[in-house]
Amino acid sequence: MEVDFSSEEWLARERGLVAAARASDPVAIAELYRAFARRLYRVVLMPRLGNAQAAEDALSETFRTGLERLEQFDDKGVSLYFWLSRIAVNKATDMHRVKARTRRALTSLTDLLAPLRPSAPRPETLLCEAEQRSLLVEHVGTVMTRINPRYARVIELRFFDDRSRQECAEALEVKLGTFDVLLLRALRAFRKEWEALTGADDARSHA
Repeated sequence: MEVDFSSEEWLARERGLVAAARASDPVAIAELYRAFARRLYRVVLMPRLGNAQAAEDALSETFRTGLERLEQFDDKGVSLYFWLSRIAVNKATDMHRVKARTRRALTSLTDLLAPLRPSAPRPETLLCEAEQRSLLVEHVGTVMTRINPRYARVIELRFFDDRSRQECAEALEVKLGTFDVLLLRALRAFRKEWEALTGADDARSHA
């Protein structure tokens, strides 16, 4: 049977647990987690994210943020659950935004590397296109050496090794949500260095 978070009995119990949790009492923190986690996952996060792994990641981030900001909580006769619910909604929203940005960045990188894919050029343009592909390969290699090695590894796993996001996360020993954030940052870093490199080449060619 679920706890009624609006009952006077629970609110009195909760105030003691919150006070202890603010003093970093692990027993109180664990009890608050047991009280709220299942409902936050089922009622708030899964309906918004629709993916068990994403909901678990968001739940973990919700409690981490909640504990970090616990001093800011003022119950005013209302359970901590509803305060955590707002944090959980924000976490779910943030995850959707990260996914959307990642998809846009992924499209950008796909377009960027499209000329590297094999094609069937006309015979008279074969040499020119071969030279262009060679230059692009050289540029990609240069850019990969310029970005953070961790970001380079993320790109290698996802694009060059063609692994799934979950496989990449496991290879890096991080959660899927964390990998998505790393991928977004890696794509941004790649794009920035690519534009700097190719922009410099264009400037030299017009000098």
